[in-house]
Amino acid sequence: MLFGAAYATWVGVGARLALVVDGGRAVTLGLAERQRVLGDPVEEFCGDRLEGTVFGLLARERDRLFPDEMFADLFTDRGRRSVPPSVVACVMVLQRLEHLSDRDAVDRFTYDARWRHACGVGGWDDGLIEFVHTVLVRFRMRLEASDDPRRIFRRTTQIAAECGLVGPKRVLDSAPLFDAVATMDTVTLVRSAVRGLLRAADTELENELRGVLSGADDYTTAGKPACDWDDAEARAEVIDRLARDGWALLAVLEGRTLDAEVDQAAELLACVIGQDLERDDEDGTWRIVRGVASDRVISTVDPDARHGRKSTAGKFDGYKGHIAIDPDSEIITATAASAANVGDGQLTGQLTEDLDQPDRDRPQRPRGRSGRRRWSAEVFGDAAYGSGEQLAELDERNIVAMVKTQPPPNKAGRFTKDDFFIDLDAMTVTCPAAHTVPLRRAEVRPRPGPLRTAVR
Repeated sequence: MLFGAAYATWVGVGARLALVVDGGRAVTLGLAERQRVLGDPVEEFCGDRLEGTVFGLLARERDRLFPDEMFADLFTDRGRRSVPPSVVACVMVLQRLEHLSDRDAVDRFTYDARWRHACGVGGWDDGLIEFVHTVLVRFRMRLEASDDPRRIFRRTTQIAAECGLVGPKRVLDSAPLFDAVATMDTVTLVRSAVRGLLRAADTELENELRGVLSGADDYTTAGKPACDWDDAEARAEVIDRLARDGWALLAVLEGRTLDAEVDQAAELLACVIGQDLERDDEDGTWRIVRGVASDRVISTVDPDARHGRKSTAGKFDGYKGHIAIDPDSEIITATAASAANVGDGQLTGQLTEDLDQPDRDRPQRPRGRSGRRRWSAEVFGDAAYGSGEQLAELDERNIVAMVKTQPPPNKAGRFTKDDFFIDLDAMTVTCPAAHTVPLRRAEVRPRPGPLRTAVR
């Protein structure tokens, strides 16, 4: 959808601070002029010529799509007037359609008659002539930090549904979002986490922390420590020293009330030690764990990034972008982002929330031999959305799952689950050779957190 596709970039990634001041002054909600000026040259020239275009659509439906009052919670009750949010919203939509920077978008608003017509500001004789490009940045930050950051997306899809453009079908898919930071190996990861903790501490705490370090490394420079990496014993010594230094720092902070930044740095250090290193029970030395942790942190620069894959050979590092589309109108109805290691199917519920409507609001049809009436909502997707858990969830919500069921895993040429007869009533399982044995339910135990793993 036009507005839906633009939404993902409206919210600045990483922006978490709500700004209600501009240049040291409080900012209150600005209201757009809703009475068109008769004889305005821009309106007279563009009115009929832009019918059927996005500029004409925004000019006609702007107040319905983005009323200024919709953003009142982003501003204070006192202060100078802001640029009307309805104008900012229109500029952002056109910005994404034409792939412009904030500066270029403001230039278009200032000098392009079509943009001014779409935003409802008319010509250049009076009224809103121009504004600073940082207004776009601040608006995105306010929106992201609000209690309802997805209001614009929800509003546009709601109006599209009211106009009959959004039907009961959804196509789901995902795509890799590659991280810009380098993936770190274990030595670099642990050493970087130690440096991060020392950096976060104030002078007094830093001196105390440095007092428990081995002294072989001052942790003032980035990268790996000096070592003959071709020598196995030298490598093992460095790994053991890094782990002991990290563990000594955590022991100093144990039980203390810490500042948020120090606490976060300590948690990250505990996580990278716990996921990549283990202590030998015999001699007490630390070594690298064989294998890769399922939720491994891959960089201290961006701790939320993860290893991911779209196929057996298609591996990547970073995040995933998820999308839901109405296949008939090609309108984007939902978007989401996750770590790269999150399965596509886990986002099914979030991407299809709009399909959960009362029975009376959606046509129904018989489904199956039982004659049970179901909503006509349908979800399409590849096998990533066809796990038993996801199929059961869609069935519980009375949504028809038009997805490919995930095939049972067949690792190393072994038998698949389908080759066995499982009788849950009798709690038995029969193998392909006709041997029957009782089933025992496994006890699911909570997985220890990174700090507990590191301590152990």
